Amino acid sequence: MKQLIGSAKKNNAERERTAVLRLEMDYELATLFEAMTEKNEKKKTQVKEKLERIRMELVKLKAL
Repeated sequence: MKQLIGSAKKNNAERERTAVLRLEMDYELATLFEAMTEKNEKKKTQVKEKLERIRMELVKLKAL
């Protein structure tokens, strides 16, 4: 029974983290668009690195 409860809590935490990561990804994509519009190469590079980290975490969570 304890394993079932622990598993349910883990699944809930993973779903919550996935939702947060997707919101972060949306924000970073908007920031990337802004950097592209401004032709700001430094900002574009920084945002792309953040997006890659978010993508890797989503892959680990098997949500992407």
